[in-house]
Amino acid sequence: MSDQPPTTPFPPSDPVTTPFGAPAGGPWPPVPGPALLPPGQRLRQAVTARNQTDYQFEFWSALGWTLLSCGVYGFYVTYQLFRRSVEHNRRRIEVLDSLNALAWERAVATGRTEELTPWFRSVSTQIDGLRRVATEFRDPALWTVITVVTGTIGSVLSFVFLDQDLVAHEAAERAAEDQLASLLTSLGTPVALPPAPPPKGPHNIGGRVAALLGSCGLYGLWWIYDVMVQGNDNFHHDWVREDAFLVALGA
Repeated sequence: MSDQPPTTPFPPSDPVTTPFGAPAGGPWPPVPGPALLPPGQRLRQAVTARNQTDYQFEFWSALGWTLLSCGVYGFYVTYQLFRRSVEHNRRRIEVLDSLNALAWERAVATGRTEELTPWFRSVSTQIDGLRRVATEFRDPALWTVITVVTGTIGSVLSFVFLDQDLVAHEAAERAAEDQLASLLTSLGTPVALPPAPPPKGPHNIGGRVAALLGSCGLYGLWWIYDVMVQGNDNFHHDWVREDAFLVALGA
């Protein structure tokens, strides 16, 4: 890694409760309660959990069931959109956190912690960005109720928040993955990380709302299609990059 390491401030850490022998000041936050599982095991569990968290939508199937149920199935769609967003983000935090821990262990073993600490700080900053997304008000059941009560207004708000979350989530996870791949490569574990697609831009909310009004609500079908498919695409890209780390680490 020939570039100068980033100088992003790192949150303070308690040296007594910091795992993996990290020095005071980072790159690990305090660990409450029992010790964590070994990072390799955590990584395998987090990757395996994608079968439960990363719900894949089929737009035409969802539309068909919504029509057959006179709109009731649409509320289930809202619930699943929020549920998968929340659970996928939590799972990805665990994937990246365990990768960070594995890289730190290798840095400790090779005596390169002082040299690489700025890079670990930067990775942790990106993971903290995912944690901030996880603290947003996105309870699936409550948002389903909001949509039931407010109708189109609730649906539009849900599309806006889901899109904003995906943009923030994708930017943070991609940056963390790229830095982790560079870290592991510098520590003797080359990672053939597939290139990430171009960053997803936020939806043009004003334009979409205007199209929704101008089409008497029909544009809402296209909007929810985008929300479904863009979430699916994010999952697919994440899986490929996760698998690249697993292959490199022999995990």
